Amino acid sequence: MIGESQLDDDEPTWGINDTTRDFARLMERYDRNVAENTLRAIKTIDEIRMAREDRHHAMRMKGKKAIEQKAVVKELEQSIHMVKAPLALQQEPSLTLPKINVKIELT
Repeated sequence: MIGESQLDDDEPTWGINDTTRDFARLMERYDRNVAENTLRAIKTIDEIRMAREDRHHAMRMKGKKAIEQKAVVKELEQSIHMVKAPLALQQEPSLTLPKINVKIELT
């Protein structure tokens, strides 16, 4: 048995493992508005996180297309003999690629 000193004064002395009383105690601490606001905040934070991640990726990839294009042009200039035979290039100079100046804008 439980002694009188272990019981709270404002609680009745019925069953110690009463689930209804435990549930009522939890519901007193639960605030629906706080829960709704928390869930709304989680959604907003997720949207902000995704937008930041997208911006970060876009900034990292900025200028990558120009670099890749330069590399492709350089590779083609160096390996044109694999595409066309060297004799064909000597006979008809129009088959060679003209030099292209690529301007890269940093913004």
